[in-house]
Amino acid sequence: MHIELIAKREVTVGFRNPWSYSFLALFTLFSLGLLVIQSQSFLDGYTYSTGTMLNLILYLLPLMTMLLSSFSLTAEKEEGNWQLLSTYAMTTTSFLFGKYVGQTIVLIAIICFGYGLSGVAGVLLGKSFSFTALLFLLVFSVSIILLFLGVAIVIGALSKNRWQALTMGVAVWFFLILAWPTLLISLLSFVPYTWIKPLLQLATFFNPAEFVRIYSVARLGGGSIFGPEYYKWMYWMDSPLGDVIFGGLIVGWIGATLFIASKAWERR
Repeated sequence: MHIELIAKREVTVGFRNPWSYSFLALFTLFSLGLLVIQSQSFLDGYTYSTGTMLNLILYLLPLMTMLLSSFSLTAEKEEGNWQLLSTYAMTTTSFLFGKYVGQTIVLIAIICFGYGLSGVAGVLLGKSFSFTALLFLLVFSVSIILLFLGVAIVIGALSKNRWQALTMGVAVWFFLILAWPTLLISLLSFVPYTWIKPLLQLATFFNPAEFVRIYSVARLGGGSIFGPEYYKWMYWMDSPLGDVIFGGLIVGWIGATLFIASKAWERR
């Protein structure tokens, strides 16, 4: 009951938040830009255009998710709402999970509007996404939202105010999205050669953007771009159980981040 009430409240507040409409406008323009890229090459398997589209989504969506969601949590502290809510018989886990569910609904509504508008524009211009392509982009984007929302909840739990949340969110985004490949290659150069492959595989699961990207590329048939050794390790992604395992990874990541956020929130 508490989770449902918090989620409904979060949806209401989220759609009244000016930040939500700012991100809505930004993502709509972004999705229209993807339509221009897609018009040069239809999303059929893994191509240069496909890779560009996935990378562009990975640049924008995690940052948008972390900022919007972490700001929502820090606002509860700054405005004193949490002090009021904590007087009720409600656990921290229920509160954070309710926030997570509500923010998920708000963010999915934003991307659905963006992709929907680009789909309508494409139909009018005669260069629309195919249903399969649009569905793939939607599933890819929702996966990113679900994973980075967990990261955002942790950031919001650790931050005292919006400025701290902004600083931490940008830092985490920079580390996981931009700096990750360079830092990983630099660090792995100091370990024995036989350790590189297992450490690289293990590190992949600690970066949600990376394993969603690898899974998506593999599902599009482009896994060979990672090299034969790496492709042999991730062959399971093309197996019948690939979707089940991927879903399990997402659930595990969400559970772990919400657990960490709950402990951090209670200590605060």
